[in-house]
Amino acid sequence: MDSDPVVASPAVKRAVPSRVARPRLYEQIVEQLLAHIREEKLGAGDKLPPERELAQALQVSRASLAQALVALEVVGVVQVRHGGGAVILDRSTEDDALLSAVREHQNSLPDIIDARSALEAKLAALAARRATPEDLRAIDEALELMERQVAAGERPLEGDRAFHAAVTTAGHSRVLARLMAEISELILETRIESLSQPGRPEESLEQHRAVATAIREQDPLAASLAMTRHIATVSDVAFLRPEDGAGGREEPAGRKEPAGRNEPGSVGR
Repeated sequence: MDSDPVVASPAVKRAVPSRVARPRLYEQIVEQLLAHIREEKLGAGDKLPPERELAQALQVSRASLAQALVALEVVGVVQVRHGGGAVILDRSTEDDALLSAVREHQNSLPDIIDARSALEAKLAALAARRATPEDLRAIDEALELMERQVAAGERPLEGDRAFHAAVTTAGHSRVLARLMAEISELILETRIESLSQPGRPEESLEQHRAVATAIREQDPLAASLAMTRHIATVSDVAFLRPEDGAGGREEPAGRKEPAGRNEPGSVGR
């Protein structure tokens, strides 16, 4: 008697672990800088080494170092002063908590930028309809402040804040103004990094002028479109760009990296 044919069992698909997410390069640099601050017992008012020296010690580009300094500035650890380097503000928070704050904020940036674009485009359109002569003077004064800062080679944060605040006020919407106040600190990171990029302050100033012109000409659609383009430009920051080989090492400008090393160096070692 013939035996029943053997039926092959379906292959069992085994679950495999997902790829381990490694820290982005700037997060690794943040960790190294925090360790340096702790080991050197630096406190409020002390300065970090110059950026060129830090970049060489860590064997990373100055652009990646700048991202890390922006992240530390946003969480209140340092203040980067024009021509004065990075000054320590506070070291009362544990390193792990600071690193978590940096990562949490970075992960929320896309949603924050979406909210900012929607709010500011609407406020610009409203300003084109509702701006008073006093509002227009405030917008012009903010532009003049930013012009002076750009001409002096400074990072024009004050002028940038003043302009966006003036447009918000000119929109005469208490609810939208309250929402802008809610996200003002959340967008600080993109604002700092954007205005730290070469050529970005000048580009941002020109886009501010375009928004102001549309408001002055009482053209809501043009004002909204100009503001939308502006927010898209200033939101183009390295924090939100994909990083090739995330967590990998970056080759500093003008330096050939030895093969097989994947971590940034230590400061001053």
